Amino acid sequence: MIEIAPSILSADFTRLGQQIEAAERGGATIVHVDVMDGHFVPNITVGLPVVRSLARATRLPLDTHLMISDPGLYAEQFAEAGARMVSVHIEIDPHIHRTLSSIRKRGAKAGVVINPATSLSALDEVLGFVDYVLVMSVNPGFGGQEFIPASLEKIRRLSRTIKERNLDVRIEVDGGIDRNNIATVAAAGAEIFVAGTAVFGHPDPTASTRELLQAAVQMV
Repeated sequence: MIEIAPSILSADFTRLGQQIEAAERGGATIVHVDVMDGHFVPNITVGLPVVRSLARATRLPLDTHLMISDPGLYAEQFAEAGARMVSVHIEIDPHIHRTLSSIRKRGAKAGVVINPATSLSALDEVLGFVDYVLVMSVNPGFGGQEFIPASLEKIRRLSRTIKERNLDVRIEVDGGIDRNNIATVAAAGAEIFVAGTAVFGHPDPTASTRELLQAAVQMV
């Protein structure tokens, strides 16, 4: 199932509720929330209060991507705040199994994130404990970056591994997704597409979301 997850990182925060509603009218089924602490990545964004507010403002599931130095301390709190999906980076959490377990215990889906320069082998001992893998197709920290072409082969290999191990794990992709490349990324095996600028960088988020979804579905 193809799903579009607009990233509020690129939205107008003075009209955040309206912009999410517009993307939903275009077919968005997930809201992606980038949580950055200025340590793990060179940017600071939003935290628990915004997630709590969003959980009351939209019926769409919130997908919180934790780009923070101590995800194990906060992952459970984001699930309690209303996030239905919580993902943490394999590169930063030395006790990631415990963190993933804590997310699931709070009723949220647990995800693991992998950066562009991180080998898929880093996921070998984790794949059996997650609901989804978020493949970063840009280096995390800022929106509006260009898709890294080498990410395609990584997605293909990850998709093969998931099938070979007979796992119920979905692939999410974040970074540089637009209507020109989403079909190719979908064909590689991705199902959930995070899109910030491609949705909210246009005057009509409803139309831009619809175009992304149609482009992806045509190739699957």
